[in-house]
Amino acid sequence: MTRLVQIRNGSTRAVALVEEPRLRLLADVNSIFQLAQEAVDKGVSLVSLIQKKATGEFLDYDLVYHGDSKWKLLSPIDHPTELAHCHVTGTGLTHLGSAANRQRMHEAKDSELTDSMKMFRLGVEGGKPAPDKIGVAPEWFYKGSGGILRAPNEPLDVPAYAEDGGEEAEVAGVYFIGANGTPHRIGMAIGNEFSDHKFEKKNYLNLAGSKLRTCSLGPELVIDPQFNSVPGTVKILRAGKNLWSQEIVTGEREMCHSLANIEHHHFKFEDHRRPGDLHVHYFGACSLSFGAGIQLAAGDEMLVEFAGFGRALRNPLRVATEENKLVSVQSIA
Repeated sequence: MTRLVQIRNGSTRAVALVEEPRLRLLADVNSIFQLAQEAVDKGVSLVSLIQKKATGEFLDYDLVYHGDSKWKLLSPIDHPTELAHCHVTGTGLTHLGSAANRQRMHEAKDSELTDSMKMFRLGVEGGKPAPDKIGVAPEWFYKGSGGILRAPNEPLDVPAYAEDGGEEAEVAGVYFIGANGTPHRIGMAIGNEFSDHKFEKKNYLNLAGSKLRTCSLGPELVIDPQFNSVPGTVKILRAGKNLWSQEIVTGEREMCHSLANIEHHHFKFEDHRRPGDLHVHYFGACSLSFGAGIQLAAGDEMLVEFAGFGRALRNPLRVATEENKLVSVQSIA
């Protein structure tokens, strides 16, 4: 599979092709957005364009990955001119293993199904329609604009107003909207969707607010990956030692919604098909450390990896130290 990274050396940006243990620089391109736009505009395959732009200049991937190079890893996708033209969203209750965590989180009585479990069952019954049919809509949420995306090794923040912050290890799809409004999938990347689970647990209607947090992708964007059944691992390290880890799995075989159904229900909205926009859409997690009773602390490191998706995504947790202050609105009347 073709895998790309975005890197920066001071004010100089570049895109590189992963050829372990090296990175091969691409010519005449400084963002994956630019690369995708060129491929769509010219009507050529992205892989063929990458091969055409590959140079004979290499970097040591180990040095870049571990932060020992002048070149630093960026998020594997960003909009080059306007953060607001990158939309970060997600879909929940998609994985066959995810419903139990949510049921326990929101449970009132053992004998009653929560609304979350009811929605999950709707997905099991109608989330994988025939190729020419439309299935039931999955749970959808908004995370923010491109400004909330963090690169590998950058901290994910628990702001002063938050109650908690916890990892959500998953895969995200990355999309570019062509000039005629057609969504094009550029590829997929490892993701840490990151949420305030303690706030959400108080009431499932807090889900929307719990999602408005920083999140991360990368380090690599995988072009046309295998997404049937993808094994992975999520770990929480504290002071460099393993605090919690879990074998996880994602992919269409492990989900109650097909990829086509998730994509339809995101891009059916006209405003999600605005030419020139980018979309990052998280496909859902199957396991949470929060569900195992783990509460992350400042300095903890979250590691996520999936087979075939390149090197692991690592992000430390940063907790705001300032006081939660009232935000006042001023009238201009």
